[in-house]
Amino acid sequence: MTIQEIFNLVDKTAVVIGGTGALGGAMAEALAAAGANVAIIGRNRERGEEREQSIKDKHGTALFVSADALKPEELTQARHEIVQQFGTIDVLVNAAGGNRPTATLAPGAEFSGLELDAWRDVFDLNLVGGVLLPCQIFGETMLEGGRGSIINIASMSGMTPLSRVVAYSAAKAAVLNLTKFLAREWAMRGVRVNAISPGFFPAEQNRALLFNPDGTYTERGQQIIGHTPMSRFGEAHELAGAVLWLASHRASSFVTGQNIVVDGGFSSVTI
Repeated sequence: MTIQEIFNLVDKTAVVIGGTGALGGAMAEALAAAGANVAIIGRNRERGEEREQSIKDKHGTALFVSADALKPEELTQARHEIVQQFGTIDVLVNAAGGNRPTATLAPGAEFSGLELDAWRDVFDLNLVGGVLLPCQIFGETMLEGGRGSIINIASMSGMTPLSRVVAYSAAKAAVLNLTKFLAREWAMRGVRVNAISPGFFPAEQNRALLFNPDGTYTERGQQIIGHTPMSRFGEAHELAGAVLWLASHRASSFVTGQNIVVDGGFSSVTI
């Protein structure tokens, strides 16, 4: 079997929740380039349809389905539409998530002042809608088919909690724990469950945290660069290799319960 055949996803269907975002969108594009039918799920119709058209313009197959990942009935309806269109679901990428300003501690602020509603909002976004509900609903279809690959997008802050974003770090740590639990539960039923933990990838949500309006690094951005052996931030396309490897049964059939870190070496530095 050739390398091209190992990573060929023709006739496979990949669902990317959060495919309207920068990182999720790049992964959706990579899966489509490998031949998969890609279903993009998100709340922003304009961005979802733009991503769908971008894939089609490159001669890929894509479908945008509008759904809120925190609403089980909308995810169930999305699953129905995707199965009706493509016949099956082979890959699930859970790329929805992010932080909230209300859950970010200001410099010098006390943890005891963090509002409970803000904490719950971040956990709902990253754990409940980000992984739990999609795995329950789309995982059910994979279990019925006896094969599938679930890829949860975690964060290196789930391994080492970062200052100020305590709720986000804790939620991503929970994502990693749930990933291992599901990998163990579903290993004998043909469904592999893994995670990818990106490092710092500039996107709409974190750009102001990393860059000043003139394009120079903020103080926090400079600290991150100084702590990263590669001395730069990641680019969305650099997640393509990891997601294609985990999505392909022929490439990673004996891989489950793992966390693949893509962070330019950030997590390897201890001093």
